[in-house]
Amino acid sequence: MRKFIVGNWKMNGTSRDLKEIEAIASAAQDYVSVDSALCVPATLIDRAVRQIGSFSIGGQDCHMLTEGAFTGCVSAEMLGDAGAVLTIVGHSERRTAQHECDIDICAKAEAAHAAGLHAIVCVGETLNERESGKALDVVLKQLGASLPDTAAGNWLCVAYEPVWAIGTGRVAGPDDVEEMHGAIRSALAQRFGEEGNAIRILYGGSMNGENAAQLLALDNVDGGLIGGASLSAAKFEPILAAAEALSK
Repeated sequence: MRKFIVGNWKMNGTSRDLKEIEAIASAAQDYVSVDSALCVPATLIDRAVRQIGSFSIGGQDCHMLTEGAFTGCVSAEMLGDAGAVLTIVGHSERRTAQHECDIDICAKAEAAHAAGLHAIVCVGETLNERESGKALDVVLKQLGASLPDTAAGNWLCVAYEPVWAIGTGRVAGPDDVEEMHGAIRSALAQRFGEEGNAIRILYGGSMNGENAAQLLALDNVDGGLIGGASLSAAKFEPILAAAEALSK
C-alpha cells in the first residue's frame, strides 16, 4: 500500500504563502512512490490549484448539505468547484470547538463522496480517556458511527489522531500507535470485509521529520496527517523522504 502524506494547514496561509505551497508541490515530485496532498484554507484552494497544477489540494471541512442558509459554511461541491480533490472531516479541533458529533461527520463524509472528493475521517481520544483506559473503546465507537456504509473503497482514509498529541510535541509510543491502528484495521475488515484492508489509516499526532521513519514503519500506519510540519517545504520534505525510503 502506497504511503499517503497529507498536510493540514489549519487556519494558516494567505496569498503570500502560495510560494511555499508551490515549493512543497515541487519537492513532492521527487518522491514518486508516495502520495501526498495539502489541505489548505478554503480561501487558498482555487489559487493554489491554478498555481501548481497536478499536486493534490484539499479542504479542511465541508458541510453535509449541498446548499442552503448556512452562513460561513462551505459545501463539498463548493470545494470541488474550487479545484479540491479531498477534504478532512471530523478533525478533533472541530469535534471539540464546533461540537461536531459522529452523525455530523458521517454525513459530511457521505457529502464529500457524493461530490467526488476523497475524504479523511478523523478519530481520536483525549488524554483523560487514554489515562482511564478508555482509548480503544472511544476510538472504535467514533469509527463505527463516523463512517458511512459506503466507506469501503479508495475514496476514504481514516486518520487516528490522539488529541493529546496534536500541536503539543508529544507523540504516542510505538506500541500504543500499533495497538490502535491494529484495532482500527480489524474493525474496518470486520465491517467491510477485504475492502476494509484497503482503507489507508494515517497517524495524526505530531508527526515530523525526526519521528516519521519510526512511525511510518509501524504495522497499519499507511501515512500521516501532518499539522505544523506541513507549513514549509523544509519541514514537510523529510517526512516524504521517510515515506519514500520505506517504499523501497
